Amino acid sequence: MLSKKTKYGIKALAFIAKREDRKPVQTSEISKSENISQKFLESILLELRKSGFLGSKKGKGGGYYLIKEPEAIQMTAVIRVLEGPIAMVPCVSLNYYEKCDDCPSEETCSVHSLMIQVRDSTLKVLGDNTLADISAKK
Repeated sequence: MLSKKTKYGIKALAFIAKREDRKPVQTSEISKSENISQKFLESILLELRKSGFLGSKKGKGGGYYLIKEPEAIQMTAVIRVLEGPIAMVPCVSLNYYEKCDDCPSEETCSVHSLMIQVRDSTLKVLGDNTLADISAKK
């Protein structure tokens, strides 16, 4: 299940991406609009800034802004930063692979083969969507 941290991070990025003026957005504005605790949101936005998705400006007119165009931000990258591995089990992870302790053979493991299909389907959906796609005005 997607964590609240990741859900809120995606919502905050989408809120920022929808801004036509591209000016920095204050945390309080995002918090109020998206119904997210401001303190929790601040920690999420800080992580997104450290990961290179957002920039920030202090002082009057300050806040957070996108560093890249929304079309250049794939949802796979956002999920990996906020959530970690996309794969549901470590033995099928592309970036965080670990052998399962309780499995004698990945080749014959029914869970392994199923989870590869889940991982690949998830990667396709996330890879086919950018921040621009999910923040398009409706």
